[in-house]
Amino acid sequence: MPQQATRREFMQQSTALGVAWWVGSQWAPAFADSKSPVERLNFACIGVGGKGSGDTDDAGDNGNVIALCDIDDNRLNKKAVKFPEARKYNDFRVMLDELGSEIDAVTVSTPDHTHAPASAMAMRMGKHCFCQKPLTWSVYEARRLRQLAEEFGVQTQMGNQGTADSGFRQSVEVIQSGVIGDVREVHVWTNRPVWPQGTGRPEIKSAAPRHVHWNLFLGPAPERLYNAGYHPFKWRGWLDFGTGALGDMACHTANTAVMALDLFDPESVVAESAGIVENETFPKWSVIEFNFPQRGERPATKLIWYDGGRTPPRDLLEGEEMAESGLLLVGDEGKFYSANDYGAAYVLLPKEKFVDYKPPEPTLPRIGGKDAHFPEFAAACRGGSPGMSNFDYAARLTETILLGNLALRAGRKIEWDAQNLLVTNVPEVNQFLHREYRDGWTL
Repeated sequence: MPQQATRREFMQQSTALGVAWWVGSQWAPAFADSKSPVERLNFACIGVGGKGSGDTDDAGDNGNVIALCDIDDNRLNKKAVKFPEARKYNDFRVMLDELGSEIDAVTVSTPDHTHAPASAMAMRMGKHCFCQKPLTWSVYEARRLRQLAEEFGVQTQMGNQGTADSGFRQSVEVIQSGVIGDVREVHVWTNRPVWPQGTGRPEIKSAAPRHVHWNLFLGPAPERLYNAGYHPFKWRGWLDFGTGALGDMACHTANTAVMALDLFDPESVVAESAGIVENETFPKWSVIEFNFPQRGERPATKLIWYDGGRTPPRDLLEGEEMAESGLLLVGDEGKFYSANDYGAAYVLLPKEKFVDYKPPEPTLPRIGGKDAHFPEFAAACRGGSPGMSNFDYAARLTETILLGNLALRAGRKIEWDAQNLLVTNVPEVNQFLHREYRDGWTL
């Protein structure tokens, strides 16, 4: 019997150990992770610098890190000091081909444009998948990863870690309780971008340094020569690699409103901005309005996103300080304001109206703070319940959010047919729903 089948059967037989239960109003894992090398999950970590460094450490806290992969040898070697027994790779395709029978789950913490091909390959091989936010670079990729997760029956989680915070889950319950009435207007803003964007293609001054495997960095993206303005970190503002301020933060900051109000599949999206520059980078600032139809008993709702220093009208906050990043829901009976990127802390406005307010009894499981996000995923891999930000939810969130970038490219209001994955009124913008991958890269 293949080793992977043996490991999968063992995990399934251990389901009773992998589930979770309620302890008062708190969720707790049913067991401390076994030290047995057979019982512990084997993780392969793709992208081990930046946020990937923390994701790799989380994998090590919840299992065995047996492989490390990064296109930057400096980052790869630095992480290998902590995990000296892990095999090192620059190409995740080679890693998965060589170690597939030994791997139970992967972490994908690369730039946005390689999230989908790495996650798709792993899931097709039956590997559980933890992928950073936004789940994908394109709208179509988000739809496809959701389908693949269901098709191959793997456990998944997106890295919007605030979803695990008890404060976040209480916020969702508070909004859904109806205490602020029907919500017809949502405002979300961020202090991003904090990287260069709003510029044209830089002058090419040097070849890629020896420690950077540039062709592997490009992955499915179109060919271009290396520049230090792309790697590391600065890739976020480039259309070929990142998803801008919206992609970086909306899966955090808008998450509470999306989950509480079922804000998926807008009818239309329209963007105002400083303009995409030379088809190269996202604009220096943008204001994007998403219009959602009536959803059951919930009324039609608009969500307005602000970045690059733009914010909603200050008088909406009724004297509260305008945070650098925030979320405001305007209801018929009051307002919900969070100055927390994850929606995990809030105030109801006007304050005098809600001075004696007590939150409703919990209906969502509590698993501790945001640091429990990865353990929730690991418990699911061992046979527990799916994580709350699994791909069935996270892909819909990502798909919805990335429509804002589609509106930026269109330069006008777009009307969206979610069922058929089409912009109906500006057909020429549909080319940006996905792109043809370079040879050697597949979804």
